[in-house]
Amino acid sequence: MNWIDWTQTSLYLSFFSIAFNPTFWNIVAQNEYKNKTITRALRGNGRLGCYGLALTIFSLGMIRDTLYSRALEDQPHYSLLPPSLSTVVPALLFVIGQTFVLTSTWALGITGTFLGDYFGILMDHRVEGFPFNVVENPMYVGSTMCFAAGALWKERPAGLVITLFVHLAYTIALRYEGPFTTMIYANRDKRQE
Repeated sequence: MNWIDWTQTSLYLSFFSIAFNPTFWNIVAQNEYKNKTITRALRGNGRLGCYGLALTIFSLGMIRDTLYSRALEDQPHYSLLPPSLSTVVPALLFVIGQTFVLTSTWALGITGTFLGDYFGILMDHRVEGFPFNVVENPMYVGSTMCFAAGALWKERPAGLVITLFVHLAYTIALRYEGPFTTMIYANRDKRQE
């Protein structure tokens, strides 16, 4: 039984977009922190640069999600859960995942969500309320949950493989983002002392 059709180009496009997005935003943001490329291009307006990067990241996310949906449509269909759970489990995963994504965006604001610290737009203190008091990286956890929800909703085993790849991509991204963000705030604290 073939659970995954490895011949579908849409599957590889989905993998590519999932890997590309965090790689792109980490490279662009770290370059911005070190060289102020975007800020200089916008005549010193780092806030406008951050909003532009936010729009770019959001747009790339929409493309990624579209490619994921297309990949699922091109894959074999198999029941993955018992009928009594086939609607409830993916719906719950999606609602919880979106709650994590949306509430973390609300708590951080646009500049906190979309790498404003790399533009010198720093938060006064670490956000520790919901959803950060439930999971450490709610945006990545929530997004991964939504990918899993889509795979289970559409009953595509390939979607679960893609979801594991999403988790791997975010884990790798966090190995760069976490220490870099910590360094940005440590540098700020040193300057303030």
